Amino acid sequence: MASDEVQPAAKSELLVRILSAALLAPVALATVIIGGITLALLVSLVAAIAFWEWTAIGGAEKPTWARLVAGASLVVGLLGLAVFGTTWIGVTGALAVLAVLAGLSRPALRWMGFGLAYVAVPCASFLLLRQAQPFGLVSVLFILIVVWTTDIAAYFGGRTFGGPKLWPAVSPKKTWSGAFSGLMASAIAGATTVQVTGTSNFVDGLILAIPLSIAAQAGDLFESAMKRRFGIKDSGRIIPGHGGVLDRVDGLFGASAAAWLIAMLNLGGTTLSLPGTFVPVATGGT
Repeated sequence: MASDEVQPAAKSELLVRILSAALLAPVALATVIIGGITLALLVSLVAAIAFWEWTAIGGAEKPTWARLVAGASLVVGLLGLAVFGTTWIGVTGALAVLAVLAGLSRPALRWMGFGLAYVAVPCASFLLLRQAQPFGLVSVLFILIVVWTTDIAAYFGGRTFGGPKLWPAVSPKKTWSGAFSGLMASAIAGATTVQVTGTSNFVDGLILAIPLSIAAQAGDLFESAMKRRFGIKDSGRIIPGHGGVLDRVDGLFGASAAAWLIAMLNLGGTTLSLPGTFVPVATGGT
């Protein structure tokens, strides 16, 4: 009887998740396609909410003035990155370092400092990758497709095949079969994307998609570990069926940071590259 009651509840939760994703995904895709200041505004909003949720997870809501200043610096740094150039993200970086140092005697400030770095690095990476010409749009679409496919395939693969748990102490529902399903499906999806768009060939696409999928799953597990440490189920309740913003972008954070590193090391070819000469949107960037 209990299993009969759980099954409809699980289906209802899945339906809410699908409806939420169906509403949010087109908005995200449209903003990515438009790029420029429109994308910077959305990324900054997501970053601000994610940072706010991060501080709540670690019980670092106080002092309020420090939380507000840190969140504002994050938004200023990301918008400045898009409008004026890369040095503006240093505003956030410097504050993060200061907060960590101050946190040697006050743990809440240390948690805020780590949160600034945790949110700023992937968000700035995403914006920079979008700025690359002529394939910036393909770069971020590639990242999104790999992350979304990883998430979907891991969910259904785990439910279908079951088996040993991936890391039961941190995320009891995740299985090795789900992780492998997500990895394989996202690798094929990513490789197909670069093949169709002409930025690279299928094999190179596979090679690039695999580390991004691994990073996405690692990002998900990292956030789960943080929530488990503080006894929290969701980072927030802003998205029906999904929890908080951080719950939805943890994998994207991991993949974006990994994509930036690959591009920095000149290993991403034309699919993952950074702007050679940064062109801020205020002077004609897209």
